[in-house]
Amino acid sequence: MKHIQMLNKIAACGTDVFDKDAYEVATEIADPEAILVRSAAMHDMELAPSLRAIGRAGAGVNNIPVDRCTEQGIVVFNTPGANANGVKELTIAALILASRNVVGGIEWVNTLKGSEEIAKAVEKGKSAYVGHELTGKTLGVIGLGAIGGMVANAADALGMSVIGCDPYITVNAAWALSTAIKKASAYEEIYRDADYITLHVPATGETKGMICKKTIDMMKDGVRIINLARADLVNAEDMKEALASGKVAAYITDFPTEATVGVPGIVNIPHLGASTYESEDHCAVMACKQIKDYLENGNIVNSVNFPKVSMPRSGAQRICVLHRNVPSVLSRLTSLVSNEGINIENLSNGSRGEAAYTILDVSRPVSEETAKVFSKIEGVIRVTLL
Repeated sequence: MKHIQMLNKIAACGTDVFDKDAYEVATEIADPEAILVRSAAMHDMELAPSLRAIGRAGAGVNNIPVDRCTEQGIVVFNTPGANANGVKELTIAALILASRNVVGGIEWVNTLKGSEEIAKAVEKGKSAYVGHELTGKTLGVIGLGAIGGMVANAADALGMSVIGCDPYITVNAAWALSTAIKKASAYEEIYRDADYITLHVPATGETKGMICKKTIDMMKDGVRIINLARADLVNAEDMKEALASGKVAAYITDFPTEATVGVPGIVNIPHLGASTYESEDHCAVMACKQIKDYLENGNIVNSVNFPKVSMPRSGAQRICVLHRNVPSVLSRLTSLVSNEGINIENLSNGSRGEAAYTILDVSRPVSEETAKVFSKIEGVIRVTLL
């Protein structure tokens, strides 16, 4: 029986992936082999020695101590793309909110409650909320992954001229883009040419505070900025200055902070990007399937701290080795197996920065003595026999 702990509510369509005769899935588990989480903070949690994997039902992993997990041989999975459509749709809504003062208009109408002849008052006062249309405007998309690519294509369909930039774009993501999307060679091109800018990149050392006074100064007067990615991408104080001066006409964020709430020109959405029933279901199913495949077969897909290594099962036993990306680990593993006269029927290996992962399918199980030696090889973090 394998034990999986849920730190947040996970949709039943996801947890139903686990065979109830082989898995216990509950909120209170003493020694879990895997954890399923959405937003619960894990940085102060003690991670049990039994823990092999964490499945984040969503893309961001800021709530998970990823570095500590890597050191302990715990694979951290996320679900990129599972909530992409929900975020794409909210981005389109945000573009409209940035163009037309719908929120301000609604708030004003609510002040008319109890007044006589509201219809006349609306016709008289609506001119204060005149806005702009999206068609014909230029949208700059920063980040063309699962979400950014869908936003770019949707904006093109709305009649916008779209330019996108992503230094790390994958081949599959590039193929998914409409041929009408112009590829910018650098972010500066987007800052210079776009009427609207939408952010779809993770928060990293490179992207933190990327929208700041320096970059805002490169932009058109009256630019409108959408941030449904991460709060840290935008310097809030610089944004408030730009809004006060009129350099930025509107800022829509899905990450309200003390610095942004109540500021004229900022629309604060309460982190609703992936808050659709469909997104939550898709993320739950994807996270659970990835955890199940790893626990049963050792396959890694969509991990944020270990490389993608996956292959069909063959042979009598599978040896899964999480290790540091250093020389000789692979040769020592294969030598130990060969010295027992065991044939390696299939092998897959990959690396990601300083972390690496090797799967070996062997013709018969290795001895207990050899299995213990695996863990003593310099650079090996964790060995699992399946």
